[in-house]
Amino acid sequence: MTEVWLPLLGGLVLLIAGGELLVRGAVNVATRLGVSPLVIGLTLVGFGTSTPELVTSIQAALSDAPGIAYGNIVGSNIANILLILGIAALLAPIAVASKALRRDGVVMLAVAVVFAALAALMPLGRTVGGAFVAVLGLYVWFAFRQERVAARTDHGAIYDKSLALQEVDAALIPETTNGQPLVVPLLIALGGLVLVVLGGRFLVEGAVSLARGLGIAETVIGLTIVAVGTSMPELVTSAVAGLRRQGDVAFGNIVGSNIYNILGIGGFTALIAPGVVPFVIVSFDNLVMIGVSAALLLVAWTGFRISRLEGLALLAGYAVYVYLIWP
Repeated sequence: MTEVWLPLLGGLVLLIAGGELLVRGAVNVATRLGVSPLVIGLTLVGFGTSTPELVTSIQAALSDAPGIAYGNIVGSNIANILLILGIAALLAPIAVASKALRRDGVVMLAVAVVFAALAALMPLGRTVGGAFVAVLGLYVWFAFRQERVAARTDHGAIYDKSLALQEVDAALIPETTNGQPLVVPLLIALGGLVLVVLGGRFLVEGAVSLARGLGIAETVIGLTIVAVGTSMPELVTSAVAGLRRQGDVAFGNIVGSNIYNILGIGGFTALIAPGVVPFVIVSFDNLVMIGVSAALLLVAWTGFRISRLEGLALLAGYAVYVYLIWP
């Protein structure tokens, strides 16, 4: 099995490392071109950790592995809530005070419901993909307008997602340049892009080989190993936010990631490689995604804290979910 696990793990490492280099270089280039730090934060930084999911899903769809492509999207959303937020709550209880985050929680649930409904009714073609990407653009534009006038304690999800990233990696904070030629960050971004593309290819090939070697569906591998692997950046950033007692940041990081997974990754995947979402995802996993999203939204709107005990319950829920789908 070494020839299977090696490309799988190697691809994951290349994806995460390449994604970080890509975002670092892009932030530096945008800063030098005079782009607003807020715009950089809400776009390049805010969605930087989603690069591994994006490339993996597109590579899988192009490789005729829709179970991995869409399993990665849906499985990441489920893992973000049950696994990653559960770990963050274990580190420090999470209370959501921001009205903006509660609003974004509604957006997260709404896009999950729309995705599940469309996946059940029709193939996800370029029209649907284009609509998803357009809605994402409108969401980011609205978030930018809101953040320009937001109170310090009432930021939205993608602002908190960018903040979580910047607190883990100070190199992602837009700052004045040091006289370094523009070609340097451009090369860094290009190198990161190359690594991400190679990593996505290796990861998909390894995942397909693993599924065949174990005699199980590619969809299961996409929903679990691939989804959790590509969500490692969210795990790190949410864990750091939890350790720093920044409950809103940890919550916003997850909500922002889940919105981007559906609209951004799902949208671009459908645009580049239209296809049908596997029936097993439509009939079960999409419903689980909606259920856990609704439960998280209920917690946010009622003002309840996610205590350590409830964090443990989230982790137990993820263990049950994996048990149910693993043959």
